[in-house]
Amino acid sequence: MAGKTPVTRRRFLKRTAATAAVCTAPALVPGSALGAGQRAAPSNRITVGLIGTGRQAIIKSMPQFYKMPDVQILAACDVDAWRLENAKNAVEKAYAKEKASGKYKGCGTCVDFNEVLDYRGLDAVLISTPDHWHAPMAIAAMEAGIDVSLEKPITRTIAEGRKLSNLAAEKKRIFRVDSELRSVPGVHRAAELVRNGRIGKIHTVTVGVPGSDVGCPPQPDMPVPKELDYERWQGPAPRATYTQKRVHTPKSYARPGWMRHLFYCDGMITNWGTHLDDGAMWCTGLERTGPVEIEGTGKYPPADSFWNVLLSFEVKYKFAGGICWTYRTERPYFKIEGDKGWIKGGFGKIEAQPASILQSKIGPDEIHFRMKSDKRDFIDSVKTRQETLEPAEVGHRVTSLCHLGHIAIQVGEKLKWNPEKERFTNNDAANAFVDKPIHTPKQPV
Repeated sequence: MAGKTPVTRRRFLKRTAATAAVCTAPALVPGSALGAGQRAAPSNRITVGLIGTGRQAIIKSMPQFYKMPDVQILAACDVDAWRLENAKNAVEKAYAKEKASGKYKGCGTCVDFNEVLDYRGLDAVLISTPDHWHAPMAIAAMEAGIDVSLEKPITRTIAEGRKLSNLAAEKKRIFRVDSELRSVPGVHRAAELVRNGRIGKIHTVTVGVPGSDVGCPPQPDMPVPKELDYERWQGPAPRATYTQKRVHTPKSYARPGWMRHLFYCDGMITNWGTHLDDGAMWCTGLERTGPVEIEGTGKYPPADSFWNVLLSFEVKYKFAGGICWTYRTERPYFKIEGDKGWIKGGFGKIEAQPASILQSKIGPDEIHFRMKSDKRDFIDSVKTRQETLEPAEVGHRVTSLCHLGHIAIQVGEKLKWNPEKERFTNNDAANAFVDKPIHTPKQPV
C-alpha cells in the first residue's frame, strides 16, 4: 500500500510473536492465492477486519469490500457463532470465485474483538455492532494504531464523541462514519449548491425522520441461545437477564430488539438522525460546531413497555449565526431555506424553489466535494492519509446534535449549550447526560 507500508510493518513486528494463534486462519495470503491479476499485490492491498457481522455488515458492507480489488478481508468477529460462520463463508465464497480452483480458505474468526485488533498485518476495521459498543471498540482500535470505519450513530454520549475525535487527531488515525448519505447524488448536489450560496443566506432548517415502533409488553427471561456469548454482547451496558427482544432473533437478520432499548441504543433520534441531520449539517457548513439553544418534546412508550426509546419527538435548535433548526419525526428528508430559495433532499431526488437552482453549474473555483461510496472513501483515505468525507469530528458533532435533542426532551427545559466547551451553561441535570447514556426514559407526570 503506497504511503502506508512502513506503518504496517511496524505493527507486523510488534504483533508477530503474540498473534500467531489468535484467530483461526492465516493472517495474510499471497496475491497469487486469489487468482492471477484479479487482486492487488499484498503490498498494495488494504487489509480489513470485520467487528460485528449482523445484517448491516453481511448485507450492505461486506459485499462492497470484497468486490474491491485493493481490499482483503482478513478476519471477522462476532459474539454470535451462527452469524460469524455465515460471515466467514460469505467472504471465502466471494474470494473463491477469483481462484482457478474455485476454492479459498483464509478468513479468520474471533469472538473477542481485541483479538482482531492484534491480528498481524491489519490496516483497518469496520465496526458494525450494537450502538453501546461503537465508541469503546473504535477507541480501542485507534489506540492499537488501526484505522476505523464506524457504523452510525458513533456514540451513546457526547463525552464519548469528544474522546473519540481527540484520539483520532492525536493518533493520526483515519476515521470514517459508516453512513452512505454523503454518497447519495442528490445530497452531494444539494451540499455543493447550498455551500456555494445558491439559496443565499440560510435562516431555517427542517429535518424529518421516521417515528419508532410501538412499545413492547414486558418480556419473560429466556435461556441464552447456545450460539450467543451473551456476556460479551452486553459489554459496557447494564447487566440484564436474557430475552430475545433485548438482543436479536436467533439465526436471523431481522431488525433487532436492541435498537428499541435504551440500554443499547437511543432509538430513531440518533439512528436516522445521524443520516438526515448529517446531510443538513453538511449543506449548511455547521458540521464542526453545535447549537447554542435546544428545547424539545417527545413521547415515550408506556412505563411498562419493554422497548422504551422515543416513539416521536420534536426538537428546536438555535445556532449562533441565527439559523433556526427543527428536527422531528415525520418522514426522512431535510430542507434548507435561504433568502433566495430552498432545497430539499434525502435518499431520493432533490427539490428546489426556484427550480432553476438545480440547473446551476458549480464553477471551477467554487467549493467541490468528492463523490464516492462511503467504503471507497474510507479505503482511499487509508491509502492517502487524506481526511475522509465524514471524519471523527464531523461524526461527533452530528451525533451530538441528536444527543442534545434527546437530553432536552429528557430534562424538559430549554437548554443553553456552549459548543466550544461542550457543556450546558444553565442546567446541571442536563450536564450529567453529557457523560452518561440515557438508560431510563422520562415518563409523563
